[in-house]
Amino acid sequence: MGVDMRVKTETRREAILEVAAQVFQELGYERTSMDEIAARMGGSKVTLYGYFASKQQLFLQVANHLGAKQLGPAYDELVVDSDDMSRVLRRFGEKFLSFICTPQAAGTYRMVISQSGQSDIGRAFFELGPKRGEEAIAIFLQSQMDIGRLKKTDASVAAKHLLGLLSAETFDRILLGVMASPTRQQLKQIVDRAVKVFTVAYAV
Repeated sequence: MGVDMRVKTETRREAILEVAAQVFQELGYERTSMDEIAARMGGSKVTLYGYFASKQQLFLQVANHLGAKQLGPAYDELVVDSDDMSRVLRRFGEKFLSFICTPQAAGTYRMVISQSGQSDIGRAFFELGPKRGEEAIAIFLQSQMDIGRLKKTDASVAAKHLLGLLSAETFDRILLGVMASPTRQQLKQIVDRAVKVFTVAYAV
């Protein structure tokens, strides 16, 4: 396959993901069909299946695409050789929380939860996104343990605790529709409190 063809193929794939994301958010997982997505793309269902084997695979790739685009900059903040660990955690936390508190992220989680008891979509979603995020955070925390800034313990557990603290004040409430996305100032305060609690528990 030539370079131009690869570029066109990737461009087409990106376009499908963007349209599919809109349809899933608008209609929900159950009501979304490959026919509807193909119609909005202005193409055929055969072409759509040429890129994605099933609606579930397409949904998972939509979720992964959204997460990578929005959370990539957050994980980029986890600079191992930084001199200020708390500042790194706050910068990461603000970008992480600003994404998971969006209607798009909350809507995606709701769709995953609604299907998790009926298929393996929950496990697949976790493996593709949240698990990789936990692993990236654990690598950073392990580096801080190795240089003596954090107590030596299980870094994967510490990563789960950090994520739990960051989302504790908001995510469940947003999922249940009883809280709006926090303002930038509220978000900074929430993250600051979470990092302080984490530091008290884990800092040397």
